[in-house]
Amino acid sequence: MRLAVLGLTMAAALPATGASAADGVAPREIVKDAIYRTVDGRPLHLDIYVHPDAGKIPGPVLIHFHGGGWARGARPESWTGFRSYLAVGFSVVTVQYRLAGQAHAPAAVEDARCALHWVGANSARFGFDTGRIVVSGTSAGGHLALMAGLLPPANDVDPDDCRKGPKASAILDFYGPADLTATDGGKRHPTIANWIGTGPGAAAMERHMSPVTWLSAASPPVFIGHGDADPVVPVAQSIDLKRRLDALAVSSDLFIVAGGGHGKFDPASQSAMTARALTFLCGHGIPASAACGTKN
Repeated sequence: MRLAVLGLTMAAALPATGASAADGVAPREIVKDAIYRTVDGRPLHLDIYVHPDAGKIPGPVLIHFHGGGWARGARPESWTGFRSYLAVGFSVVTVQYRLAGQAHAPAAVEDARCALHWVGANSARFGFDTGRIVVSGTSAGGHLALMAGLLPPANDVDPDDCRKGPKASAILDFYGPADLTATDGGKRHPTIANWIGTGPGAAAMERHMSPVTWLSAASPPVFIGHGDADPVVPVAQSIDLKRRLDALAVSSDLFIVAGGGHGKFDPASQSAMTARALTFLCGHGIPASAACGTKN
């Protein structure tokens, strides 16, 4: 299957459904630029948007990774793109990770795993329920969400200080590449090569950094959203991922936007995709049942 250019910048956060319920919810606390780890003297940050009810009873939390071909992009500056998730009880954490110009693979995956570890370690402080953690991302961020959620507790990717983190309860993968070994006419794609690096170990690293490598019957539920006219990450990647999940009897859902490109879907399709993702999460008991009744 052909893996097209991943390097275009895409929407960093998911669109709101436009629901009146979503419009009425705002974080009770916002923490910007919290340092979740320091690598080679460079601090890595995340932003935390705490749900108003999180101080009363631990609630679900969404960890979101931005896209940008592992080489560009930044976490959203605001929480407003996540209104629909706040409306059903989620706190939101958005993550900075090392880009290809700073470090090749597996650096970004290490950071994603460390962000998951940080959320677990700070759950009491922010009212996060470690049994209801959802990892999410768009494009390259969708890949990172898959890797963060699919890697088993025992792996050779987690840094020593980020081991024994919580397990993700679900993954939201929005048009992310799932198999980095896919080639274009037998040639490595330059965007993947830019992140993976070159050398005799590159092919092995591509397999190691491919989410499909880590699928198992114990994988958490996976929601997948993709446009069938995506010129950047072919929809075939998500169709193949869904097929593999089905073969393992892992709960999953694939929402395909007819005529949709690489994100930036029309408003109706965006709302429908977000609503479908929330329905999927509600079906797995992640938001509170009362909140699921008002998700739209």
